[in-house]
Amino acid sequence: MSSSFKEIQIQHQKHYSNIPSFPFPSVLSPNPFSSSTLSFFTDSIIAQKPFLDSLLLKTGAILFRGFDVNTAKDFNDVVEAFGFEELPYVGGAAPRTNVVGRVFTANESPPDQKIPFHHEMAQVPEFPSKLFFFCEVEPGSGGETPIVLSHVVYERMKERYPDFVEKIEEHGLIYTRVLGEEDDPSSPIGRGWKSTFLTNDKSVAEQRAAKLGMTLEWFEDGVKTIMGPIPAIKYDKSRNRKIWFNSMVAAYTGWKDARNDPVKAVTFGDGQPLPGDIIHDCLKILEEESLAIPWQKGDVLLIDNWAVLHARRSFNPPRRVLASLCK
Repeated sequence: MSSSFKEIQIQHQKHYSNIPSFPFPSVLSPNPFSSSTLSFFTDSIIAQKPFLDSLLLKTGAILFRGFDVNTAKDFNDVVEAFGFEELPYVGGAAPRTNVVGRVFTANESPPDQKIPFHHEMAQVPEFPSKLFFFCEVEPGSGGETPIVLSHVVYERMKERYPDFVEKIEEHGLIYTRVLGEEDDPSSPIGRGWKSTFLTNDKSVAEQRAAKLGMTLEWFEDGVKTIMGPIPAIKYDKSRNRKIWFNSMVAAYTGWKDARNDPVKAVTFGDGQPLPGDIIHDCLKILEEESLAIPWQKGDVLLIDNWAVLHARRSFNPPRRVLASLCK
C-alpha cells in the first residue's frame, strides 16, 4: 500500500471472493503518519496516479474519506489532480448547474424522487469513462448513491433470461424522450432542449443531435428525441468482460413527467415493446447486488463508468452532492 493512503474497511462494503478477492468499493483514507490537507491530497493523487489507476481497474470504484475537501473549488482541485480530460455534458437527461470549473450539481430532481440505476449517459454514444461525486453537505437522512458492478448484473440477467439478453445484444435499444424548451426542475429527466444541446438555436441543436446519432421531431413547445438503436450490452476491453451498459431500467421505471410515459421511453431496437416483468426483475437484481454507503461531508467517490452503475435514494434535505464527468 502506498504511503499517503490507507485502505480501510467500512460498513456496507461488499467483499467479492474472486481471485484476487477485493472490497467494493475500495475506501482510502489518509495514512495516520501523513497529512489530510487538500494540498497533500492532490499532490498524493498526482504522485500515486498509477497505484490509483490500478486500484480503480480492480475494484471499479474508490471512496476517498477523511481528507480536507470542503468546497466545490476544493473538489475541482481534486478532479484536476487526476488529469482526466473533461467531458462536456451534451445529451444527458438530468437537470444540472455548473458550479465552478469542471464541477456541476448532481441531478437536481426533487428530494422525494429516487433516481434509478444507470450508467452515466448510457443512452448516447459519447459518455464519460469516469465520474466523480463529492458530498459538500451531508443529507439530513437517506440520499445515498447506491452502486453496483455492471458485469455481475449482466451475468445474472444472462443466466435468468438468456433469450431476452440475446435479443437486446442483437437489436440494442431505442430511447425516446420529450423535452421542453427550458429545464423542468420538478422532473428527474427535466433537462430542456436548450441546455441539453447547449444552444438556443434549433439548427445547432439539430447538428449536435445528429452528431450523437439522435433524431429530433419538433413540436410547438418542445422536441421529441429518438436515440438508437444503441447497444445495450458493451464489452469492457480493459477488464475483458461483457457489461450491462444501458439505461433500460432507469428509462422504463423513471422517465416519467408531464411530457413522458416511461413505458414508451425505451423499446427494443426493432421498435417492439419491452417485457415489463423482466424489467422489474432486473430492477430487483440491481437492488440485490448493490450497496449504499451513507454520505459523509468531504467524501469523494470516483466511479469507473465502464464497470459500475449508480442510482440515488430519496432523502430529507439538506443534501448537496456535486459531480464531475471525465472522458
